[in-house]
Amino acid sequence: MKDKKIYIAGHKGMVGSAIARKFISEGYKNILGRTSKELNLIRQNDVERFFEEEKPEEVIVAAAKVGGILANSTYRAQFIYENLMIESNIIQAAYKYGAKKLLFLGSSCIYPKLAPQPLKEEYLLTGALEETNEPYAIAKIAGIKLSESYYRQYGCNFISVMPTNLYGPFDNYNLETSHVMPALIRKFHEAKLKASPTVEVWGTGTPKREFLYVEDLADAVYYIMQNVDAKDLYDKGISHINIGTGEDLTISELVGIIADVIGFKGKIEYNSSKPDGTPRKLMDISRLHSLGWHHKTNLQEGIKKAYDWFLENYKG
Repeated sequence: MKDKKIYIAGHKGMVGSAIARKFISEGYKNILGRTSKELNLIRQNDVERFFEEEKPEEVIVAAAKVGGILANSTYRAQFIYENLMIESNIIQAAYKYGAKKLLFLGSSCIYPKLAPQPLKEEYLLTGALEETNEPYAIAKIAGIKLSESYYRQYGCNFISVMPTNLYGPFDNYNLETSHVMPALIRKFHEAKLKASPTVEVWGTGTPKREFLYVEDLADAVYYIMQNVDAKDLYDKGISHINIGTGEDLTISELVGIIADVIGFKGKIEYNSSKPDGTPRKLMDISRLHSLGWHHKTNLQEGIKKAYDWFLENYKG
């Protein structure tokens, strides 16, 4: 069984590369990956040609156009168009060429902005989305419903998972397009190098966020691929499974941990004229816990690992 062909879309990104490393560490030898230069996932003909030639038995959709508040606000059309095309092309080709199983990765931003906390799977589509990342969220919701619909119409074993905020090796540290964790790591690192007296942080510092080390996410994906099938979800009225730690903290608390790990001793200034985003995004992971999976990496340990990787690999 461990010689089956597994296609990981987005295998060079933070999430896809972590998943690939996990499967390889478990003894899988036939992991398929294509860079964006080798395979343009936005072009349906290219995707179908790849599936026709390779016929992967399992597919993990970790490819996506992603970014933080600034990127989501600036590139709204690109975020909805490119993500819709990527997921639609892959899911349709997986059906057409007989993939036995597919797992689609969404994002916690799919939940309504003011949904009750913690976020249960059944809160999907019960209210308005956060304006700053609405196009991306709509695309991800479409991916979840695509996976479910291919099961309901064709019986495909296609499932979806919903990770919380992720961080770790191969994260994006470009300040214009990065998420909060890598942006803060880079900001504090550069401030330390320059001996800057202050660091500016966007927003008020009061929103609460949950963070999962990406190697833990990969472990959860592997566990779910081995233990959960489409019928286990959709026949019970469940559209996806949340993946997270079940613990959150304020941005100001996160800033304090990052400053401590990096060794920044200066002052932190919050720019309240910048957007905060969703007030809180804590995942209810009771369903995942009931399946027998728990995260392993605590936040301080994970940030230390992420910063060590940044020091060794980031070239600016």
